[in-house]
Parts: sequence; C-alpha cells; structure tokens
Amino acid sequence: MIGESLIPVVVGVGDIKNESRRFEDAVEPAYLMIDAIYKAISDTGLSPDTSKKLQSSIDSVDVVATWTWPYSDLPTLLSNKLNIQPRHKLYSHHAGNAPAKLFDEAARRLSQGKSQIAVVTGGEALASLNAFARAGESPPSNWTKPARNVSEVFQPKGSGKEENVGTIHSVGLPLHVYPLYENGLRAYRKQSLRENMKESAKLYAEFSKVAEKNPLSWNFGKPAETEQSLSTITGKNRMICYPYPLLMNAFNTVNLAAACILTTTQTARQLGISEDKWVYPLGGAGTQDSNNFWERPNFYSSPSISRSLDAALSSSGLSKDQVHLFDFYSCFPIVPKLAAIHLGFPSDGSKPLTLLGGLTSFGGAGNNYSMHVSDRAQTIKPETYMGVQAITEMVRQLRKYTGTSRHGLILANGGVLSYQHAICLSSGPRKDGLSYPVKNPLPELVTDVVIPGIDVQAEGEAVIETYTVEFNRDGNPMFAYIIGLLKATGRRFVANHADDATLIELSDPGKEPIGRSGYVTTDVTGGGKNIFSLKLPTKL
Repeated sequence: MIGESLIPVVVGVGDIKNESRRFEDAVEPAYLMIDAIYKAISDTGLSPDTSKKLQSSIDSVDVVATWTWPYSDLPTLLSNKLNIQPRHKLYSHHAGNAPAKLFDEAARRLSQGKSQIAVVTGGEALASLNAFARAGESPPSNWTKPARNVSEVFQPKGSGKEENVGTIHSVGLPLHVYPLYENGLRAYRKQSLRENMKESAKLYAEFSKVAEKNPLSWNFGKPAETEQSLSTITGKNRMICYPYPLLMNAFNTVNLAAACILTTTQTARQLGISEDKWVYPLGGAGTQDSNNFWERPNFYSSPSISRSLDAALSSSGLSKDQVHLFDFYSCFPIVPKLAAIHLGFPSDGSKPLTLLGGLTSFGGAGNNYSMHVSDRAQTIKPETYMGVQAITEMVRQLRKYTGTSRHGLILANGGVLSYQHAICLSSGPRKDGLSYPVKNPLPELVTDVVIPGIDVQAEGEAVIETYTVEFNRDGNPMFAYIIGLLKATGRRFVANHADDATLIELSDPGKEPIGRSGYVTTDVTGGGKNIFSLKLPTKL
C-alpha cells in the first residue's frame, strides 16, 4: 500500500504554437519550451506568489531531445532561464518513445520521494528553421550558440552511419521501414492492395477530423482530409514509398512545444492546487525491438508494441476494457493499426485512437525528420514533441471527469518501430491502493523471439517476405527494397530490384508481390548489394 502523500499527480500542462514563419517571429525551441513551462505553471490555477514558490521548488527537469537545434546542455539552459537548480536533469535520446518514458520515470521518482516537483517538456521550431533554409538564410544570430554545425539538422537520420545490411541497400529510413510493415501486415491479413489503402485512408480521415477541431493543431481550421483525398494519388499527394502517399507520412514543419508539471498529492495540497486540476499517472512500461529492422521476427507484428501495451495496462491495474481514451502515436498508419489489432480494436478508425489527430494532420515536431530538399528522404518520421502533446491533451480530457473514474492510454513509438513506451493516466487514483510501479516491468530489449538467420550476401531462389517501392517526384517508381527468404535455407536477406521489369511489377497496385518467387544474387560490381528478380534468368 502507498502513503497518500506520495501519489504522483499532474497539476499543470501547457502548449505553445508559433504559427508564423516570418523571420522576425522565429523563436528557438528552448524559448518555446520555456513559454510552455510558464503556461503549465499558470495552468495550476495558483496565485502569482504561490506560482513563484512552485517554480522555485522544481527539482526535476526532463527534456525530450529536439532536432531543430543542437544545444550543448538544454536542461541546464532551461533551468537557468527558470532560475532553478534541479537535482535531476536529463536530456533524452532521439526517439518518439522518450516523452512517455520520461513522464513514467518522473512519476516514479515522485512516488519514491526522490523528487518534489517535476517538469517534462519538449518542442521544435522546424517550421522557422525550414523557412530560413528555403530562403538560403542563416538562423537568427540571437538564437543560442549551437553545439555543432547546424547543417547536420538538414541531413537524413542515418546518413554518415557505419555500413550495414541496410545502408548497403540504401534502406532504413522511417519512410522505408514503416511501409515494409504495412505491406507485410496487409499480406498477413490477406487484404487486397485496394482494401489496405481504403483502410489506411479511412483511419487517417478520422484522425484528420480530430485535428481539424483542435486549436493547437498546425492544421486547425483547415478542411479535414477525406478518405478520397488521402487515397487519391495526385501531384500534391504523390506516392512516397508504397503504400503511403504523402498525406500518410508525418508532417514536420511546425513550431510547437509542450510541458507538464508533476508533483505529489501532498505537495499539491500544500501549494493549494485544486483537485480538479489533478490527473493521476497510474503506470507505464516500455521496451524495444532490434534496432536493425532486418533482425525482427516478422513484418506484420511488433513485439515491443504488444508487450508495452500489455505491461502498461497490467502495471496500472487496468484492463483494456476499462480504458476510455486512447492516443496511439501515428507517424504512419501502421503504428495505430498494430496497436489496435493487438488490443482487438478496429484498425480503420471507427474506434477513436487519437486525441490529437495524428502526425500528418495535427503536425508532429521534429525527431528524425530531415530538412533537406531532396527526394531521398522527403518525409522522415518526426518523433519527439508529439508525445508530450499527447500527455497534455490527455490531461485536459481527463480533467473533464474529475470525481469519476476515467482512464487514458498513450502509446509512444520511436525509431523504425523500434522503441515503445506506454503510459496510463486517470481522473482518479488507483482503486487497488498500490503504489506507482517501482520499475519498468519490461526488459530494455525484446530477446525471446525467433528471428531468421541473415545472409548479408544471398544467392538462390527466394520468396518475397515484404517490400516497398520508392517513387520520384514525377510519380514514377525509382527504387525497390525487398526483404526475402531463401527457399533452400529459410534465411533472410535484403535486396534491391535487379531489373526494370521487377521494379515495374512490384509497383503494380493490382498485384500482390508478397509470397512471389524469384531469384536473388549478389552484385559484386555494385558494392556487394543483393539484387532480386522476379524472373529466373540464366545470368544476372
């Protein structure tokens, strides 16, 4: 049982949106976050004098890593601006699970008496940075001195990394890997390509309706996308990597920040924070699959998603049927689909799965999104800020039910379906009287799954396990990425298309490529990459 005094509660949330892209209005992420923190302090409803007391008592600052600007020590910068000296300061890794993980860990420290008042914040100013880049201008000189060359922000995540199976075949960015899973799930469920596109479009149309009505959405007030507009390939909605057109890829050019303030029931009462401001973290859990997407058990499920959801619910003393509000991270349709399917929910959006409207319609800030102007990584997944935004919105929604029992579940996903963290929040305290979980119930890495052996260089007849095709700006297929299994050994390989005929066939929306047979060989003149053909040529 827990002493009532150490029950963690969220008492303040704040969000900032800088809609302007004018140079003179540009605000760097640190100051967007500061504004969000001040807004969260104001949200507690305390008087100015007591608000200052709360601020001076902040002893924990967790900052979700920002992609906009390379700070040398952002937690310390924020602390100095707030005139506080927290004993705990942390700058997260670059991944979309970080907001939920930081929130979970902050609640745990509070419940163990290791902290009194905690702040979790994150933000990006990629819209402003993008405006400068497009104009060929340097960011404002009054922004904080960067820790390294700002041009690195404009590079796709993964560029410059050591050579591996993925880089040899130019595959591994989010815009590649998430489609590999969408195609794999489609074939596993025996959907037609048309049925799958319709499902994704219906899901994102529902998300868009939510974003249209949210004042904090980057697209607030704009007409919601429809099932037809999302699924119709046009110049403004060109195919990126099949089966995802542009409007099913996350949108990154936003200026947004969010912050939440957590404390204990004892401190909240001492400060005089009204209980109608309190929302209770119940528990959380997270784990990860292999960073190497080719070292996963399959391409139609995510063990880390399934286990994180199950463990978060269990550690919170809840079943899925007791949860009323959901927000599943949605950089691409596959993420909420996998979460929904695991929980036994419809995957077409007919059951609400978002509070924000998703990263395409709401707008997601930053992590993993390159800001270059090339085709190669036009749409790389954002990750960081949206998790904090999901928490702040969940808090606002749950406050409507103060005095009743309503629960919310947030899933935060990072990497290329790599890292997961789920958290549960409630309008009231735990019914079982147990304390906040003393640790993450899951191991850091999922290791107890069967993974096919990998052939870096492959030769022989093979079957397609999954695939995607990348398209150029003209709408023509440009590059194919194939994950296959050798018929003779069952070992897995990564390959590119061997010939134009294979590329064209893989691009045909009327024909299912997964399960088809072909031949793979190693192109010794092409850097040692594997190439796959749907034909069985006598000589490649």
